[in-house]
Amino acid sequence: MSATQVPGPGANVAAHRKEHGLSQVALARRAGVSVSLLSKIEVGDRALTQGVGAALARAMNLTLDELLGSAPEVNLNELNWAIRRFDIPGEPPQNPEKLQGEVDELNQLRWDTELSKVLQRLPGVLTRVTSHAHLTGQSKAWGLVADVYGVIYWLAARHRWMHLAELATLKQRMAAERADPISAIVAARDDAGTFLNSGDFSGGLAIIDHAIVQAESTLSGRERAFGLGVLHLRGLTLAGRLRDKQTTNKHIEAALRMAEEVSEEMAEHGMQFGPEQTATHVISTASDMEQHRRAVETGESLIQAGMTLPANRVAPVYMNLGRSQLALGDQDGTLESLEKAWATSPEMAAVHPTSLELTRVLVSKHKRSNERLTRIAERAGIAL
Repeated sequence: MSATQVPGPGANVAAHRKEHGLSQVALARRAGVSVSLLSKIEVGDRALTQGVGAALARAMNLTLDELLGSAPEVNLNELNWAIRRFDIPGEPPQNPEKLQGEVDELNQLRWDTELSKVLQRLPGVLTRVTSHAHLTGQSKAWGLVADVYGVIYWLAARHRWMHLAELATLKQRMAAERADPISAIVAARDDAGTFLNSGDFSGGLAIIDHAIVQAESTLSGRERAFGLGVLHLRGLTLAGRLRDKQTTNKHIEAALRMAEEVSEEMAEHGMQFGPEQTATHVISTASDMEQHRRAVETGESLIQAGMTLPANRVAPVYMNLGRSQLALGDQDGTLESLEKAWATSPEMAAVHPTSLELTRVLVSKHKRSNERLTRIAERAGIAL
């Protein structure tokens, strides 16, 4: 079965199960989940979490992204052409002094979750920074190349185009080897992200553990706090998906220490890190580990304090808050959180599995017409 286009998540489970000739009882036994939970996920009474999704995917010899389904692919020919030419010097860019500004603008579009504009600009920016890096051989120039591949990974991961995501992190690591230590740390963080997206959480943790050792020996000052911080955030997400409480808490405590060192939000190499960013990951992981009241309380505190984070972090806060609200039976709160996620970042909400899954379950549970839910379902392409 090819990857199902969104909307998919929980609705894909039954399709894959039937294709594999498995009964609910057989799949539940293989995955180590209850038949009741599996049944509720398939009919839309319970949201599919990525932790449960990974277990179900493994039971059917699938990756998590295959189970969740990918967004429809668009024309990637220009971008693929630019990626293929990683080792081929091109024409020198006309205004090399403007390349840093171009990459900064690309990251701003990323933070604003302007996915279509990011894709539109990527081929040209990638071609120019790669040509400049070959021309000069400077580590700073190769750092820009690594940063652009980080954006490609982010875009591919949002759509669950995992072949592109894995190719992007491969090239990102190659560029980072010619750049500076912090570029290598960010590349490792994104590499672990491909393991997260595929459902190989333990493999991702191994990447993070190795990168933490590297960061501790190569970085110093605020750069060290930033590099270790982004690694520990990825680590706590991976450990939370494994329901490994001890490892999760270890990464949370370390991330909080690093956040205290930077004291305010930092934005480097397309990444954000600081106290607010750490709180967003705590919310998501608390929801993964079914600590729903903690997730709601942390989310409400963060929102009331006034978030200064960009849209690409604010929208997931509302999505993860909605996950825990739904688990606690607060359907009205879930709907309100979904509306805020869509208002903050419509392009992300349209392809994000959490947004789609929450909408699917709300549609299943609502027995009466609801104009607000109808508008969201129509935008998500989910049949009422």
